[in-house]
Amino acid sequence: MSDIDVLLQENRKFAPSDDFRRQAHVSSPELYAHAERDPERFWAEMAGSLEWSRPWDTVLEWTPPHAKWFVGGKLNASVNCLDRHIRTARRNKAALIFEGEPGDRRTLTYWDLYVEVNKFANVLGRMGVRRGDRVGIYMPLIPEVVIAMLACARIGAIHSVVFGGFSPDSLRDRMNDAQAKLVITADGGYRRGQVVPLKRNTDKALEGAPSVENVIVVMRRPGSGGDEAFAHMQEGRDHWWHRLMADAPAHCAPAEMDAEDVLYILYTSGTTGKPKGIVHTTGGYLTGVTATSKLVFDLREDDVFWCTADVGWVTGHSYLVYGPLANGATCVMYEGAPDWPEKDRFWELCEKYDQPRGVDVVPRAHRRSALPDCRHLVANRDRGDRDLAAARGDGDQTRQRDACAPRIFRDAPRYERRRDFRGRRAARPDEAMAVDAPHDLGRRRALRADVFLEVARAAGPLLPR
Repeated sequence: MSDIDVLLQENRKFAPSDDFRRQAHVSSPELYAHAERDPERFWAEMAGSLEWSRPWDTVLEWTPPHAKWFVGGKLNASVNCLDRHIRTARRNKAALIFEGEPGDRRTLTYWDLYVEVNKFANVLGRMGVRRGDRVGIYMPLIPEVVIAMLACARIGAIHSVVFGGFSPDSLRDRMNDAQAKLVITADGGYRRGQVVPLKRNTDKALEGAPSVENVIVVMRRPGSGGDEAFAHMQEGRDHWWHRLMADAPAHCAPAEMDAEDVLYILYTSGTTGKPKGIVHTTGGYLTGVTATSKLVFDLREDDVFWCTADVGWVTGHSYLVYGPLANGATCVMYEGAPDWPEKDRFWELCEKYDQPRGVDVVPRAHRRSALPDCRHLVANRDRGDRDLAAARGDGDQTRQRDACAPRIFRDAPRYERRRDFRGRRAARPDEAMAVDAPHDLGRRRALRADVFLEVARAAGPLLPR
């Protein structure tokens, strides 16, 4: 039997420019040496960038296989993503720049987002959602999904986002496992010019989900009121988002959460077996994604950043919502498919929205937008001043683009627990350590160029000239 040829073997490395390196948050190997010498001190320094209502007593309690981070500390994720920014000049800074697949656009400043999150947090309270309750979210990638996530975090409810492309059966299984009390959805979402009937799918799923008491529905389709083909409203259970928000108070006091309190549950896709709920705790997770968002993507105050992932995946949670917003960044959100109506849709958006300096591309996106037959389309787009682009691979593998000066592409301490049949276990010991030291990078996983990189190079310089 002949050896199998590995067609995607790629070992090239692309060094950042000297100018980029000089300006980067991480410009020397000292950061890695510091993390290796004293991991707990390193992560305590990273956690110090957050706003804590009570400081922690102990950075790490590690009794294998159980790990607890920032023991005794108190904080709230929505406060760190919103409240502390509206006390500064960021109050009027764009937090989310949204474009729907049909071309509709919305911009929410940090103040706008703060008000909407507070109002929806009060809506959830009126619906009987309390601290520790689970809330299912089954929505298109629109601003309301971010509002819903942060509103849950504000009152201490645990959100569990289900990708809007999943079936009713998938939604039902996850809601039953989490014992969700409420589900948030939309009448539909746009994908490749079609409307995905999310509310209709939700109705089918909830036929076998007895724990769900209420459903809140966003009217995504303008003028769809009364269109029961997509949104049949069950009296007593179903409620329109806009009606609930109309008279909701604009302030909701944030819950003081323990660092080890659960922030959210996100289920595995289920392709290799029964979906497993991954439980992410508040203090450690927020520390990790805030630090890696800033250092890996080299976020600056005037950057426009775009993580192309849907919030149905962990990358969307970490690098569209919690990480960038905790850093006060401006984030682009796009609802639709990366290659519709044309293969260059992503590049069109980059060109439109001030040529985002950082672009984080997920596997499905770069597989679709980097096909060989679209090279001429990419070449016709202005690739401008984007300093950094990263393509995330499957299986948590991260691939690095030319100018990524920071090399901390490991997900920092992975503050997560695997949850199955209501049981928990801690992350593996090697997943709870600090960032990789320089000598460990090659042993971990080779950072490699892929098809996305090849297309970009064929089209011309995407990153620093």
